[in-house]
Amino acid sequence: MDSKTYVLGVDLGGTNTKIGLVNSEGEVLTQKKLKTSAYPNIDRFVDALASACDVLLSFLPKGAVAMGIGIGAPNASALTGNIEFAPNLPWKGVVPLAAMLSDCIQLPVYIINDAKAAALGESRFGVARDLTDFIMITLGTGIGSGLFVRGNLVSGTKGFAGELGHMTVIPDGRLCGCGRRGCLETYASATGLVRTAIERLQQGNTVSRLSEINPEQMTSYEVFKAAEAGDAVAGEVFERTGEILGKALSNMVLATDPQAIVMFGGLLKSGKWLLDPVRKHFEANLMHVYQNRIPILTSSLDDANAAILGAAALVWENQGRPPIWEKK
Repeated sequence: MDSKTYVLGVDLGGTNTKIGLVNSEGEVLTQKKLKTSAYPNIDRFVDALASACDVLLSFLPKGAVAMGIGIGAPNASALTGNIEFAPNLPWKGVVPLAAMLSDCIQLPVYIINDAKAAALGESRFGVARDLTDFIMITLGTGIGSGLFVRGNLVSGTKGFAGELGHMTVIPDGRLCGCGRRGCLETYASATGLVRTAIERLQQGNTVSRLSEINPEQMTSYEVFKAAEAGDAVAGEVFERTGEILGKALSNMVLATDPQAIVMFGGLLKSGKWLLDPVRKHFEANLMHVYQNRIPILTSSLDDANAAILGAAALVWENQGRPPIWEKK
């Protein structure tokens, strides 16, 4: 890739939006941040985003050019250029964000679901650099995912394929924000792990340091600290979470026959407490033909810039091609 070319990567979240100027080696030259929640009006948000992009472009090295803008956002479709019914963003319904920003700035604008952006970033800059077939799982407040098959990100007919966090893992289980019950993310995300801990404590006759924490203030980090301190209940919670996630991953393998599974997200900071049971139950539930063949890897990208790099990778992925949504 040309070292004189740069792109803008936009990580659009419910609380903050981060924008970075990225070179072809995956280095973030400089970045800015907007408070997403401070812009309940989408037009004002787009104006602020365009202004921030202009400021960052002023930092382009002499002789360098910007190739485009990549956006990773919840419920975003690369095929339509829209964010559609994102529950944690200030704007409801269908928001044609790519087209709106494109009208404000003279660069191609590409957009994709944030978890799929993470998969693109891992493929171009991270541990999946040499892989053609892998499953990306992001573990945070919820669960996101992206599927790579034969070197291509799977999009589906609407651009939303691969929402593995909303696979049903417990029939008639916990209510999910998507409106369904028993989704994987209600059990194996950071939020799901905390729910498991609270339910375990509510069973009574339990001696645990977690009992000292107000349920409304409990976090996955508190559960991790308890496990590190030898708390048996916290250990059980991680074991149960790892069991559910490991079994789910073994089922996902049947769909794509990947070379590896790559995991990213804050919940992975719990280390062995999550990864050991995930790997154990993953292997135990794989079909024989897949056993001892598919490693579960952790992301090599820096947490602080991973989402920006993922969004930037979307531009490199489409270098020289107009955004798909423009063809609609």
